[in-house]
Amino acid sequence: MELKEWEHMEHPLAPLTALQNDALFDLSEELNRPPMIRNLATGGSLDMTDSSQPRDKELSKELSDKEQAVQQIGNKIKTKAQFLSWLDTVEKELLEEDYWEYSDYMAQLDEHRQECGKLLTEVEAALAKLNELTEQYRVVSDSTRAVHDFSQQLLTDQTKLQETYEEVSNRLKYFTAIETLSKRLSSPALSVSSESFFSILDQLDECMGYIEKHGSWRESSVYMVKYRHCLSRAVSLVQTYITDTFHNATQQVLSQPISPEDRETALTLCYGKFQASAPRVKAVITHIEERADKRQEYELLLADCHQSYFTQREKLLSTSMVSAITELAQGNHGDHCSLVRSGCAFLVHICQDEHQLFYQFFGQPTPLLTSYLESLCTSLYDVLRPFIIHINHLETLAEVCSILRLEMLEEHVHNNPDQLEAFGHVVWQLLQDVQERLVYRAHCYFETDILHYHPVSGDLAYPEKLEMMESIAQSMPEQGSDNQSLRRSESRSSVMSLGSTTSQEVANINSGSSSISEPQHSRVFSSPADLHGMWYPTVRRTLVCLSRLYRSVDQHIFQGLSQEALSMCIQSIASAAGAISDRKTPLDGELFQIKHLLILREQIAPFQVDFTIKEMSLDFTKMKTAAFGLIHKRKNLFSLGTNNALLEFLLEGTPQVKERLVDSRKEVDKQLKSSCEAFINYASNMLASPILIFLQKAQTFFSHAADIQPNTITLAQQPFASPQSVAAIVQDTQRLIKSKLPVIQRRMQLYLANRETEFILFRPIRNNVAASFMQLQQVLSNGSYSSDDLLVIGCPSPEQVTILLSSASLIGE
Repeated sequence: MELKEWEHMEHPLAPLTALQNDALFDLSEELNRPPMIRNLATGGSLDMTDSSQPRDKELSKELSDKEQAVQQIGNKIKTKAQFLSWLDTVEKELLEEDYWEYSDYMAQLDEHRQECGKLLTEVEAALAKLNELTEQYRVVSDSTRAVHDFSQQLLTDQTKLQETYEEVSNRLKYFTAIETLSKRLSSPALSVSSESFFSILDQLDECMGYIEKHGSWRESSVYMVKYRHCLSRAVSLVQTYITDTFHNATQQVLSQPISPEDRETALTLCYGKFQASAPRVKAVITHIEERADKRQEYELLLADCHQSYFTQREKLLSTSMVSAITELAQGNHGDHCSLVRSGCAFLVHICQDEHQLFYQFFGQPTPLLTSYLESLCTSLYDVLRPFIIHINHLETLAEVCSILRLEMLEEHVHNNPDQLEAFGHVVWQLLQDVQERLVYRAHCYFETDILHYHPVSGDLAYPEKLEMMESIAQSMPEQGSDNQSLRRSESRSSVMSLGSTTSQEVANINSGSSSISEPQHSRVFSSPADLHGMWYPTVRRTLVCLSRLYRSVDQHIFQGLSQEALSMCIQSIASAAGAISDRKTPLDGELFQIKHLLILREQIAPFQVDFTIKEMSLDFTKMKTAAFGLIHKRKNLFSLGTNNALLEFLLEGTPQVKERLVDSRKEVDKQLKSSCEAFINYASNMLASPILIFLQKAQTFFSHAADIQPNTITLAQQPFASPQSVAAIVQDTQRLIKSKLPVIQRRMQLYLANRETEFILFRPIRNNVAASFMQLQQVLSNGSYSSDDLLVIGCPSPEQVTILLSSASLIGE
């Protein structure tokens, strides 16, 4: 391609000029001429001996030979025709001489063409043979394929027939197996506990399951009836075997001669005989339990086995249980707590043993186990309930509740919920009965021993009881901390705080009670006033009763009982305070009430419960108003429209339900606040009564003077307000402070026995006395008294009053 592009006519790679093209054309013509012609054209001759061109010897010889040949040829040529003939021959020879390679090649090509022709002929012959073979192969192949397809069809038909045969055989085996299974079940040598029997059950389940899936087949129902009959026979064999095993174990126990007193031996036999047969029965029951979910017959069989087992066990244990619990009741006659504890412990042991024995035979739980154990535990309930309903002592009832609730339910039942579920049900029922009895007896106790308590003379001997205890304490030899323990408290607790020593008193009364939290302080008894023996009996009974109830009843029940108990206790304290005030002085009565209300307030603090309860009441106010409206509208009783009086009465006269929250803590605080205010007012009047009376008269005078003749009559002109009279009033008040203030503080020390509490109560008293002197000074300043009159009166200043009160306090101590 590159050579063609080199001399391309239009776009040559090496273009030539016209002169170059002419020279190239001349050269090509010259080269195409024969050698001899070229010589003649150039003016040469046949003489090849040119002196101008050197020749070697061989060329010279060749030329000489040619010249000789030419001479010979010239001798032969005579005419023009001979010359032309010779010339033509010469040209041909020359041409042949020049193109001998091409001639050679052409001869070879011709030879090859002939060979190819022969080869083509042979190939055509071979193709003809191949076509013949192909046709024969096609014929043979078609025949072979037909044979193969036919063979494949035969194999397919054979496979289908084989599958059909197998399918028919598989289907028929579920129907033909009935005879074999019936014979095997009828064999007297068949054992229920053998593997062959279990294989029969497997075949029965498989065949029945298959027939149930294909119930539409012909005679499926007939064969199903036959299989059910076989299954019933098998189930009957299992039931008979298990029932006989349980019955034989029971008879072996009952046939043993055992005395009624030897209860442990009897229980050992009850469990030993059954445990001996457990492995054999367990294997059979395990297979039944595995099939219970598949077919109802097995489920009913398992239920019958359970029932047979529990029947035999109940036959063995029911009488022994009743006799054992009766024996415990006789052995613990009068000691109900020991009876409950020992009876429950015995039942716990029985329930655990029965639970373990049951699972030695069976592997799946059943509600019948709980029912059976409940029937055993009911014997304890039947024995204990008559005792419980006749218990009157709260302490005993509370202790029984504690045993049932803490020891049995929270300890045993909570730690073993599966084994003691039935026991827990019976104990819970028994606990409800005990709590019901406890609540009833608590109500009776609140009514008789708290609200309607009739105090004896010693209960109201205040402050003699406190003085006696103090004198006893002072008469004891001083022994370090022992003497200090009976002195007045140095605590910093206040009236409204919870920090006093009385919480430890109740803790000592209720020793062993784990439900009440420990007090937050640990002071020893610091005063005779703090000893619980000095508490008013209703206070002590209330607190002890509440502490028993707190760990014995539910929280919502305790809330109602505590509200009732505290309300009644507050009433009894108020009644006792009134009696002490009548017997002694109102000062003793109020301090007595403050002391015991403080005790109540503090002792109910450790109870982790809300003392607020909701009370429901009916409000008939609207009903009353509607009734008056109905009377006034008698004429419209049956009128039509919206003015029907009867309809208005029915709609508007419905009683309303009102809710009221009652908080026992707030009731105690309210009563305590009222008592403190009454004590402060009484002590203030006791110390400053002359001045207070004078101030009241002066206030009355100012009121009347302002209405009748203002600015004409002065207070100093009145007889009761003369300087001498006012001076006597001031002096009487100062004498009262000096004489009565030590008495008041002494009483506070005896009753309260707490410096901080005494200071809190005394501070408003001191302020009231100082305020009365200040009011007196204001009245004197507004009463037209001269300076001489004021000197005569000698009203002390606030600083002097403070000094007077402090000095009186020091003298009292």
